[in-house]
Amino acid sequence: MRAVSFTYQFVGEGWCYLNLASKITNPTRVELESLKGKLLMARRGHKLLKDKRDGLMRQFLLRVRKAARLRKDVEKIFLKSSKNFSLARAYMGNSSIRAALMITKQEITVSCDVKNVLSVRIPEFKLNSRTNTKFSIHPYGYVYTSCDLDIAMESLFNVLEDMIKLANLEKSCQLMAEEIEKTRRRVNAIEHVIIPQTLENIKFISMKISENERSTQVRLIKVKDMIIKRLRKI
Repeated sequence: MRAVSFTYQFVGEGWCYLNLASKITNPTRVELESLKGKLLMARRGHKLLKDKRDGLMRQFLLRVRKAARLRKDVEKIFLKSSKNFSLARAYMGNSSIRAALMITKQEITVSCDVKNVLSVRIPEFKLNSRTNTKFSIHPYGYVYTSCDLDIAMESLFNVLEDMIKLANLEKSCQLMAEEIEKTRRRVNAIEHVIIPQTLENIKFISMKISENERSTQVRLIKVKDMIIKRLRKI
């Protein structure tokens, strides 16, 4: 039997109880072997979780660098297209631009798949367009429109693929950061709570068994002395 007092601590994905002050009332060899097995499993789990955390950190840092570079490129293209739109608006006027962009020839859809990276389910977006020709992105005639509007439309159409890649990278970074934090908490719980507590319990049981063996040996010696004394009297 085991008398246990529990305390609660945030570990992993939610609140769970940790056995911090465990008093073993029946210290036997069976219990000792059971604790040694649990200690071995805890150390193996600790190593696996550390390897997972390190792998996630490598993937996370790699994707963060890629996302930072790609975001700079996308922002440059957006700034350039914004300037072209401003020039076209100054030449054509707002009403003419709205009329030119009212009808579209192009149709774009985004599909989503799920990819597993180190037990993290990461969505992967893909861009699908009805037509890939250059002229399908201009739903207006070229006679009464500005060339700046053409340049802005082409740059925005070309940057769509990079925007999808950027969305994939930033979403994967967000999910990996959450998983890294969960894994870090589990690693800390095993390293600083479960393993020390199990070692303490193993030490307690070993001392208790040794004490019981010494007591048994002393009792046997006393019984032997009593038997010898009785035999001498006879």
